[in-house]
Amino acid sequence: MQFKDVMVDDSLKQRLIMSVKENRISHAQLFLSQPGSHSFALALAYAQYICCQNRGEDDSCGECPSCVKISKLAHPDLHIFFPNCTTNSVKKDPESSMFMDDFRKFVFQNNFHLNLNDWLLELGGENKQATINIRDCSTIISQNSIKSYEGGYKIFILWMAERFYHDAAPKLLKTLEEPENKTLFILISENNDKILNTILSRTQLVKIPKISTQRIKEQLLQDFEIDEDKATDIAAIADGNYNKAIALAGDNSEHLQNLEDINLILKSALALSRPNFDRSQVAFLDVQECFEKIIKNGREYQKSFMDGFIRILRNLMIIKYKNESLCKVTKQERTLINHYAGAFNLKNVSKIFDECNKCLYHIQRNGNSKLIFLDWYLKVSQLLAPAQ
Repeated sequence: MQFKDVMVDDSLKQRLIMSVKENRISHAQLFLSQPGSHSFALALAYAQYICCQNRGEDDSCGECPSCVKISKLAHPDLHIFFPNCTTNSVKKDPESSMFMDDFRKFVFQNNFHLNLNDWLLELGGENKQATINIRDCSTIISQNSIKSYEGGYKIFILWMAERFYHDAAPKLLKTLEEPENKTLFILISENNDKILNTILSRTQLVKIPKISTQRIKEQLLQDFEIDEDKATDIAAIADGNYNKAIALAGDNSEHLQNLEDINLILKSALALSRPNFDRSQVAFLDVQECFEKIIKNGREYQKSFMDGFIRILRNLMIIKYKNESLCKVTKQERTLINHYAGAFNLKNVSKIFDECNKCLYHIQRNGNSKLIFLDWYLKVSQLLAPAQ
């Protein structure tokens, strides 16, 4: 992986390149990014540039033995760790090394655009809370104490560092603070609020900007055979998340299904909110069936659905209060928003946002999803009730 292939701001690439040229590589760095960014690819490009035997002014050569091995994720001094869990093939004591072949395949299949939900589906652990566990931390400590195989840097990439198991992270504190000479730790995270402060304080923060809508549109036109109007719509939906853009470019049926589900839920909640509601209009059995389908797809999908609902609400309020320049919606989303705009106002929408965030909170903590979604639906219905 070379810098030229990474969808990241050029100024950030130059910062990393200069740190290598000036020999001021911080031994522990936290790459903080938005979902769907090219953060893992950036970490690999950085590692490849550091280890390159014939590096250029602005990139690694891509041809030396070190570059070839890193591009294949097979360099002996490159150590990669990622969330893992028990699966049908690994019944007990999982750790990253057991899934390395699967992870390589996953990285290459997705062209280095990584998504946790996709990885959990690949693992078969979509309903489990995958973690970087104590066994992984013990391996990191052990590898840190060994000299590099090729005499250069040892580089540890920890993808989705917010998934550190709560008892595992403290084991790494001393290693992060005082690693062996020529050792680099790159922690990749999409949510630094979930990382222990003691780990944050031992890392240098590298913020990776969200990919611009225009950049995503240009990349879609380059990567897929789609027309400009569709690329514009997809880039708007993606909102900086190129993983989502890729999925929509291949098949946007999931997004359209989500819009249908949101429409069903809002229509039912509005009917239920009326003082003398019509049971046939509420269609509660249809709503239950909708929730069962969402729940069946796993917790990451449930969180993704709720994020989509929040996005619709946000854009609804932007359109309602005439801030069109901030709004990024497709034609189908605008139709949905226009239909329900009259039911929302600043007072009830802020409370509905709170209920959505509570729903996400309980899903993340392995609550009973059926009860969580039912409670959320009833609360939304109450909040949509006409003022007395």
